[in-house]
Amino acid sequence: MIPHPDKIILDDLFPYIQRYQELASKHGINDIFQDNGGKILQVLLVTGLKVLPGREGNDAKDAEGNEYELKSVNIALTKSFFTHHHINPRIIDKYRQVDWIFAIYREINLVSIYKLTPSDLECFYTKWSEKWHSSDGKDINNPKIPVKYVMEHGELLYSVDRME
Repeated sequence: MIPHPDKIILDDLFPYIQRYQELASKHGINDIFQDNGGKILQVLLVTGLKVLPGREGNDAKDAEGNEYELKSVNIALTKSFFTHHHINPRIIDKYRQVDWIFAIYREINLVSIYKLTPSDLECFYTKWSEKWHSSDGKDINNPKIPVKYVMEHGELLYSVDRME
Protein backbone atom coordinates (compact mmCIF):
# COMPACT_ATOMS: atom_id res chain seq x y z
CA MET A 1 0.00 0.00 0.00
CA ILE A 2 1.08 3.54 -0.69
CA PRO A 3 0.36 6.14 2.02
CA HIS A 4 -1.91 9.04 1.12
CA PRO A 5 -0.01 12.31 0.59
CA ASP A 6 -1.91 13.82 3.56
CA LYS A 7 -0.13 11.40 5.89
CA ILE A 8 2.67 13.99 6.11
CA ILE A 9 0.17 16.48 7.55
CA LEU A 10 -1.07 13.91 10.07
CA ASP A 11 2.51 13.11 11.06
CA ASP A 12 3.12 16.84 11.71
CA LEU A 13 -0.07 17.16 13.77
CA PHE A 14 0.26 13.98 15.79
CA PRO A 15 2.58 15.31 18.53
CA TYR A 16 -0.07 17.93 19.31
CA ILE A 17 -2.80 15.28 19.38
CA GLN A 18 -0.63 13.28 21.80
CA ARG A 19 -0.29 16.38 24.03
CA TYR A 20 -4.08 16.74 23.93
CA GLN A 21 -4.41 13.12 25.08
CA GLU A 22 -1.87 13.71 27.86
CA LEU A 23 -3.98 16.64 29.10
CA ALA A 24 -7.11 14.51 28.87
CA SER A 25 -5.48 11.67 30.80
CA LYS A 26 -4.58 14.13 33.55
CA HIS A 27 -8.32 14.83 33.85
CA GLY A 28 -9.44 11.18 33.83
CA ILE A 29 -10.25 10.82 30.14
CA ASN A 30 -8.50 7.78 28.71
CA ASP A 31 -9.23 8.31 25.01
CA ILE A 32 -10.06 11.64 23.40
CA PHE A 33 -11.40 9.79 20.35
CA GLN A 34 -13.98 7.68 22.22
CA ASP A 35 -17.26 8.68 23.86
CA ASN A 36 -16.74 12.37 23.06
CA GLY A 37 -13.60 12.36 25.22
CA GLY A 38 -12.07 15.44 23.61
CA LYS A 39 -15.30 17.41 23.93
CA ILE A 40 -15.82 16.28 27.52
CA LEU A 41 -12.32 17.51 28.38
CA GLN A 42 -13.16 20.93 26.98
CA VAL A 43 -16.44 21.09 28.93
CA LEU A 44 -14.64 20.07 32.13
CA LEU A 45 -11.99 22.74 31.69
CA VAL A 46 -14.52 25.47 30.82
CA THR A 47 -16.84 24.65 33.74
CA GLY A 48 -14.26 23.58 36.33
CA LEU A 49 -15.98 20.22 36.78
CA LYS A 50 -14.08 16.99 37.42
CA VAL A 51 -14.81 13.71 35.68
CA LEU A 52 -16.28 10.86 37.73
CA PRO A 53 -14.63 7.56 36.77
CA GLY A 54 -16.55 4.59 35.41
CA ARG A 55 -19.37 4.05 32.99
CA GLU A 56 -22.14 3.78 35.59
CA GLY A 57 -23.38 6.75 37.59
CA ASN A 58 -23.11 10.43 36.85
CA ASP A 59 -20.42 11.97 34.68
CA ALA A 60 -18.86 14.83 36.65
CA LYS A 61 -18.81 16.72 39.94
CA ASP A 62 -18.07 20.26 41.05
CA ALA A 63 -15.87 21.50 43.91
CA GLU A 64 -18.78 21.17 46.38
CA GLY A 65 -19.36 17.52 45.43
CA ASN A 66 -22.54 18.12 43.40
CA GLU A 67 -22.78 15.59 40.58
CA TYR A 68 -23.85 16.24 36.99
CA GLU A 69 -24.93 14.40 33.90
CA LEU A 70 -23.00 15.66 30.84
CA LYS A 71 -24.36 15.68 27.30
CA SER A 72 -22.97 17.10 24.08
CA VAL A 73 -24.34 17.51 20.60
CA ASN A 74 -22.94 18.49 17.22
CA ILE A 75 -25.65 20.72 15.75
CA ALA A 76 -24.17 20.25 12.28
CA LEU A 77 -25.41 16.63 12.53
CA THR A 78 -28.49 16.63 14.78
CA LYS A 79 -30.76 18.96 16.73
CA SER A 80 -31.29 16.76 19.79
CA PHE A 81 -29.25 15.37 22.66
CA PHE A 82 -29.15 11.59 23.04
CA THR A 83 -29.79 10.32 26.56
CA HIS A 84 -29.35 6.64 27.41
CA HIS A 85 -29.74 3.34 25.55
CA HIS A 86 -31.85 1.76 28.29
CA ILE A 87 -34.12 4.34 29.93
CA ASN A 88 -36.06 2.72 32.76
CA PRO A 89 -37.31 3.83 36.20
CA ARG A 90 -33.89 3.27 37.81
CA ILE A 91 -32.16 5.54 35.27
CA ILE A 92 -34.95 8.12 35.46
CA ASP A 93 -34.64 8.20 39.27
CA LYS A 94 -30.88 8.71 38.92
CA TYR A 95 -31.43 11.56 36.47
CA ARG A 96 -33.92 13.24 38.82
CA GLN A 97 -31.16 13.64 41.41
CA VAL A 98 -28.73 15.82 39.44
CA ASP A 99 -28.42 18.86 37.23
CA TRP A 100 -27.46 18.31 33.61
CA ILE A 101 -24.79 20.14 31.64
CA PHE A 102 -25.52 20.39 27.90
CA ALA A 103 -22.68 21.37 25.55
CA ILE A 104 -23.60 22.52 22.07
CA TYR A 105 -20.96 22.12 19.38
CA ARG A 106 -20.86 23.03 15.72
CA GLU A 107 -18.61 20.26 14.42
CA ILE A 108 -15.68 20.39 16.90
CA ASN A 109 -16.21 24.01 17.96
CA LEU A 110 -17.88 24.67 21.30
CA VAL A 111 -20.76 27.11 20.83
CA SER A 112 -22.43 27.17 24.25
CA ILE A 113 -23.00 25.32 27.52
CA TYR A 114 -26.30 25.23 29.42
CA LYS A 115 -27.31 23.87 32.81
CA LEU A 116 -30.76 22.41 33.45
CA THR A 117 -32.10 21.28 36.80
CA PRO A 118 -34.21 18.19 37.49
CA SER A 119 -37.33 20.38 37.56
CA ASP A 120 -36.41 21.83 34.15
CA LEU A 121 -36.31 18.27 32.78
CA GLU A 122 -39.25 16.77 34.68
CA CYS A 123 -41.51 16.89 31.63
CA PHE A 124 -39.14 14.42 29.92
CA TYR A 125 -38.85 12.19 32.98
CA THR A 126 -42.62 12.01 33.31
CA LYS A 127 -43.08 11.21 29.61
CA TRP A 128 -40.37 8.53 29.67
CA SER A 129 -41.76 6.97 32.83
CA GLU A 130 -45.27 6.83 31.35
CA LYS A 131 -43.93 5.30 28.14
CA TRP A 132 -41.91 2.69 30.05
CA HIS A 133 -44.93 1.65 32.15
CA SER A 134 -47.29 1.60 29.16
CA SER A 135 -44.89 -0.68 27.25
CA ASP A 136 -44.93 -3.32 30.01
CA GLY A 137 -41.49 -2.36 31.25
CA LYS A 138 -39.61 -2.26 27.96
CA ASP A 139 -36.56 0.00 28.23
CA ILE A 140 -36.65 3.08 26.00
CA ASN A 141 -33.76 3.38 23.56
CA ASN A 142 -32.15 6.82 23.62
CA PRO A 143 -35.03 9.27 23.94
CA LYS A 144 -33.97 12.71 22.80
CA ILE A 145 -33.93 16.16 24.39
CA PRO A 146 -34.19 18.89 21.73
CA VAL A 147 -31.46 21.53 21.56
CA LYS A 148 -34.20 24.16 21.25
CA TYR A 149 -35.69 23.07 24.59
CA VAL A 150 -32.28 23.24 26.28
CA MET A 151 -31.65 26.73 24.94
CA GLU A 152 -35.12 27.98 25.94
CA HIS A 153 -35.17 26.48 29.47
CA GLY A 154 -31.53 26.23 30.50
CA GLU A 155 -29.19 28.57 32.29
CA LEU A 156 -26.49 29.73 29.88
CA LEU A 157 -23.10 29.01 31.48
CA TYR A 158 -20.87 29.71 28.48
CA SER A 159 -21.24 31.12 25.02
CA VAL A 160 -18.55 31.70 22.44
CA ASP A 161 -20.41 34.93 21.53
CA ARG A 162 -20.04 36.21 25.10
CA MET A 163 -16.34 35.37 25.11
CA GLU A 164 -15.36 37.30 21.96
